[in-house]
Amino acid sequence: MFTKAIFTLLLAITGFTVYAQSVVVSGLVTDKQTKQPIPGVGITVKGTTSGTATGANGRYSFSTSQKPPFVLVISFLGYASIEQEITGNTSDLIAELEPTAILGQEVVISASRTPERILESPVTIERIGAAAIKELPSASFYDALTSLKGVEASTQSLTFKSINTRGFNSNGNTRFNQFVDGMDNQAPGLNFSVGNIIGLSELDIDNVELLPGASSALYGAGGINGTLLMTSKNPFKYPGASFQFKTGVNHVNDDNSAVQQFNQLDVRVAKAWNNRFGFKATFSYLQAKDWFGNDSRNFDRVNNVLKPGDRNSDPNYDGINVYGDEVSQNMRNLVQGSIEPAIRAGILQASGNQFDPRLALGNVPAGSSYPVYLNFINTNVPAALRPAVINQYLPFYYGLTYPALLPNQSISRDGYNEADLVDYNTKSLKASGSFNYKITSTIEAIAQLTWGSGTSVYTGADRYSLRNFSIGQYKLELKGEDFFLRGYTTQERSGDSYISSVLGVSINEVASPNNTWFPAYIGSFIGARLGGQSVDAAHGTARTAANSTGRGRLLPGTVAFENVKNQIMNTNISATNINLTDPSKSVYGARFDDKTNLYHYEGMYNFSNALNNVVELQIGASSRLYQLRSGGTIFDDLNEDLNINEYGAFAQLGKKLFKDKFKLTFAGRYDKSTNFEGRFTPRITGVLTVAENNNIRASYQTGYRNPTTQNQYIDLSVLGGATRLIGGLPRSLNKYNLYADKGVLRKDYTAYLASVASSPTNTGDPSLLVPYTFDAKGLRPESVQSYELGYKGLISKQLLIDAYGYYNTYKDFITAITLFRGGTSYGVPVNAAGNVNTYGAALGLDYLLNKYTLSGNVSYNQIGDLPADYDNDFNTPKIRYNLGLANREIIKNVGFNVQYRWQGKYHWFSSFVVGDVPAFSTFDAQVNLKVPSVNSMIKIGGSNILNKYYVTSFGNPAIGALYYVSYTFNP
Repeated sequence: MFTKAIFTLLLAITGFTVYAQSVVVSGLVTDKQTKQPIPGVGITVKGTTSGTATGANGRYSFSTSQKPPFVLVISFLGYASIEQEITGNTSDLIAELEPTAILGQEVVISASRTPERILESPVTIERIGAAAIKELPSASFYDALTSLKGVEASTQSLTFKSINTRGFNSNGNTRFNQFVDGMDNQAPGLNFSVGNIIGLSELDIDNVELLPGASSALYGAGGINGTLLMTSKNPFKYPGASFQFKTGVNHVNDDNSAVQQFNQLDVRVAKAWNNRFGFKATFSYLQAKDWFGNDSRNFDRVNNVLKPGDRNSDPNYDGINVYGDEVSQNMRNLVQGSIEPAIRAGILQASGNQFDPRLALGNVPAGSSYPVYLNFINTNVPAALRPAVINQYLPFYYGLTYPALLPNQSISRDGYNEADLVDYNTKSLKASGSFNYKITSTIEAIAQLTWGSGTSVYTGADRYSLRNFSIGQYKLELKGEDFFLRGYTTQERSGDSYISSVLGVSINEVASPNNTWFPAYIGSFIGARLGGQSVDAAHGTARTAANSTGRGRLLPGTVAFENVKNQIMNTNISATNINLTDPSKSVYGARFDDKTNLYHYEGMYNFSNALNNVVELQIGASSRLYQLRSGGTIFDDLNEDLNINEYGAFAQLGKKLFKDKFKLTFAGRYDKSTNFEGRFTPRITGVLTVAENNNIRASYQTGYRNPTTQNQYIDLSVLGGATRLIGGLPRSLNKYNLYADKGVLRKDYTAYLASVASSPTNTGDPSLLVPYTFDAKGLRPESVQSYELGYKGLISKQLLIDAYGYYNTYKDFITAITLFRGGTSYGVPVNAAGNVNTYGAALGLDYLLNKYTLSGNVSYNQIGDLPADYDNDFNTPKIRYNLGLANREIIKNVGFNVQYRWQGKYHWFSSFVVGDVPAFSTFDAQVNLKVPSVNSMIKIGGSNILNKYYVTSFGNPAIGALYYVSYTFNP
C-alpha cells in the first residue's frame, strides 16, 4: 500500500514536469593564500537550494534549470564568500577564497521553508553547520545543542536526551518536534522524539536548524515549544569515504562503578556517477556503561514531597530510584477492611454455610497465639477455604484481638535498587543509506532508510529499560528546486523493553504474595509488641519475619533472583495472571510489546519562481496514519487494532514592500485528527531592515498538539501497580466506570480527585476526597498563541547580536489528574481550565577578535499565574547562560574550543517524581590537530571535564565527566 501510493504520486509528478533547458557550471575552488584546493565548499544558486559541493580535488560540476543570468554563491566556513554572475554554460570557473571569519551569512531553510539568510529570518532560529559540528567540544553533536540560545535538555541516560525550548520541559517531550531529512523522528508509540537513537551519524550531518517556539502553521501538530530539523549530507555534494573512531572513559570517581570505557565507531561512504546516480551508506556503533539512577531519598507519593528517613527508620520507605517499595498498605485500614472484599466477591459469607472468621474469632481466647488460631482453623474450616482464611484474615484476627497494639502506620514492601533491575550496558547501533537518482538536472528521486537499535533507559511515569529497542524509517521522495513529494513509514519495535517498577513488584510477589506478606508483617509486629519490643524494634522484627515468608526475599546476585528476574522481564505485562487460590500458578510480566507504525505522506510546491518572485507563495498538504499495536501491553488494544488518522494542509504568502525594506508573510494551516475537531493555526511575520545586515523581526504564531497516542489510548499499570494510567477518551473512562457519558458521573460509581493525603488506602478518611466531574467537552488538543519581537544585526562584521522577547498563552493545556475509585488509583489526562501564560527573553553575542571567536548567550523564562488545581510542570530554570571561546588555528593546524554552561535551580514536576533540581555548571573542551598530509584530524576533549556530577531533571541519573580522544579520516 505504502510503496504503491508513493510510486503513483512519483509518476504523476514526473509525468507533468516541464523540462527546462539546463545550464551547466563547473570549476575549481582554491585557498587564495596557499593555492591549495578546498574540498567541501558549498556551490549554490542564490535564493535556491540548487547546487553542489567541491570534491577532494576542489573541483565541482552541476547543472540547473535556473534561467540565466543568476548569481552563484561560493561559501565555506572560515572563508569570505564569493558571488559570481552566471550568464550561461560556464566551465573551468576559478574561485579563490580568502581565509577570514564571517558572521551571520549562513543560509537557513526551516524558518520559512525557503532559503534565506539567517539575518533575514522572520522568526528566531539557531543553526550549526557541518564545519562547526566537527569542532564541537562535546562528545556528540546532540549534546552540544544545549550551548544554543535558550535550549535545555533532560538527560535520562547516556544516549537518551530530550531537547526543549521555552519551558514545559519533560523527559519525553511531546511539545517539541524533531525531523531528520524531513521525517518525523518520534517513536509513534511514545509520541515523542527518542533523542538521537535513530538520528544521524556525526559524519553525515550537513546542518542542524532549531526553531524555538510555536511552528504548527508550517509543520503541523506538535512543535508548540520548538522544532529541530537535522539534514544529512547529499552524496552528490559530499562524495567520498570517511570514518571516525572515538574512545574514552566515564564513571570517574563514581561511587557506583569503577571507571568504564566508552567506544564509538562511525563510517560513511558516498559515491556519485555522472552527476546522475548516487548512493551513500553510514554506520555508527556506540558501547558504554550508562549513568546510574541511584537517588535513594525517601519520597512521599501521596503528597509529592521528599520526606526524612530510609528503609531502617521508615516502615513506609519509598526510594526514588528503588522499585517494588511503591506497594504500601496502612496497617489499621488493612485490618478493618480485610473481610469486606472477600464477602462481596462471594469467597466468604457473613453467615450461612461458609466459614465466617468473625464467628471463629469469638471462640478464640484473647491473647492466644498464632498456632492456636491455626489449630482452630484446621479444626473448623473446610480444607478448600483454609488458605484464603489464613492469608486474608490473619490481620483481622490480630487487629480485633490486640487493637491497642496496631498503629495507624503505612508499611511498604522492600524494593530493589535500579542498578539491580535495569540494563546499564548501553549500546547504540545506527545505520542509514540512500539511493539518489537525478531524473533531470533539478529533479532528484531518493530512496532512503534510517534504522537504529540499542539499549538505553527512559524516564516516563516510570523508569523504562529499553533493551534491544529499534526504530526503522523508510522514505521515498521526489524533490526539485520548487517542490517536494515524500512518503515514509516509521516502524517502532520495543524489543525486550520492560518497566522497572513492575519488575520489582513482581519479583516480590513471586517471593511472597502481598496477601501473605502483609498479614505476616502485622502478626509478627503485634507478637513483638506483646513480647515487650519498642515500636521501632517491632517493625524490624516484623519486616524480617515477613521477608521470610514464602520463598523468602530474593537477593540480587543470587541464582534464584536472576532466574525470577529474567522470567518476568521476558514475559509480557498482558500475560500477567494472579491466582489468589494457588499463588504458585500466578504469572507475572514486566515486558511491553510495542509494534506501533506510522505512515506519513506530504508534498509542497513553491510557486515563487513561477510568479517571477513578485510574491512568495507556497502550498502543501500531508496525511498521517498511526497504527497502535502493543498487544495490550501499553494501549487498550488487547482485543482490537487501534488506528488514528490525521490530515492537514497549509499555505504561505510573502511579499517584500517599501523597496524591499520590509517583508510581510502570512501563513496558515488546517488539521484534522480522528478523535478531535479540526483546527486552523495562523502565523503572521514581519522583518524590517533598519540598516544593512540589521533587521527587526516581529511575529504572531500559533501552535497546537493533539493529545498523544498514549493520552488517547494508554492502559498501563505503573509505579508497581499503585497507579493505572488510562486514556482520556470516553471509551477508557467508561471501561473503568469513571463516567457514563459526556462527563456525567454514574450514580453507582463515584470518582474522586486526588488532593493532599487523599488516598483512602493511606488515610481511610473519605472526607478528604473531592468528587470529580469531567469536562463535557471531553479531552481535546491544547494550543498556544505566541508573540515575539526580536533583533538580529551584524556590527562591523565582527559582532553579531541576536535578541528576542516572547509572550505565550496556552489554552486547554493537557495535564494529568489522579482519581481514586474503590481503592484504585487512576492517572487520567484532562485539559486544565483557564489559560497558562509564560514569557521570556534571550540575548546572544558572537564576537570575532582576530582568529578568536568569543560567544555567549543568556536566556530567561518565567511562568505566570496558574489555574486552580493545575500542577506546575514548567520545569525550566529562570536563568541559563553559555560562554564559549574558540580558535580554529591557534597555531598551525592546531585549534581548540571551550564551552561553559550554567543554569539555576528550579522545581521539577512529572508523573514519576517531584522535587528541586539544584543549579549546576559544566565545562566542555577540546583541542584538535589537523594532519593535512593524510587528510585527518585528532581531537582530545571531554564533556563536564571538571567531573562535577549533576542532574538535569529530578529522578534521573547524575551525569559525570566523559573524556575522549578521537581520530577522524577525511573530516
